[in-house]
Amino acid sequence: MLATVPAHPDVVIATPGAEPVADGGYGAVLLLDTWALLSRADLRAGEEALRRWLAAAALARPAGQGGRVVVVADGGLVPVQALLRFDPGWLADRELAERRELGFPPAVRIASLTGAPDAVHDLVAAARLPDGAELLGPVPLAGEQERMLVRVPRPAGRALAEALHAAAGVRSARKAPDPVRIQIDPLELW
Repeated sequence: MLATVPAHPDVVIATPGAEPVADGGYGAVLLLDTWALLSRADLRAGEEALRRWLAAAALARPAGQGGRVVVVADGGLVPVQALLRFDPGWLADRELAERRELGFPPAVRIASLTGAPDAVHDLVAAARLPDGAELLGPVPLAGEQERMLVRVPRPAGRALAEALHAAAGVRSARKAPDPVRIQIDPLELW
């Protein structure tokens, strides 16, 4: 992996996150396989794609000096529009509005509880969840595990974390045999 490349005509092929800096900037940055970043099953796939594209685009010379950025993607996709506008704030505003509508973080707080079914149900039963808490699931996972989500309004996030921490302490004191993994606002919900 190269950290820099000299300022003479050349073709540099790099993977996301491993782009070397060109002395004087690149004459052109070509963003290929955009679908690979956009099609990931992740709430933040669009954000991550735009972050990587902007980082690569920033390596190009300014347009006034002949620099170009070319993205091979559907121009109607929201992250692509944000790149074309060079406006990550526009994407952030849209994402937040969509997440408010769908009840996803950061508009709300979500805790993911993953473990053996009996252990997850035991933890939920031991937790004094804040008012307005919604239980979503459980959903079966591989290896005889399941995941349950607990969603609360954003201001109740600290109370949710404290309730789950206390319930985990109760289970630990009882020497409960199966652990439960607790994540607040996880990147993967299911």
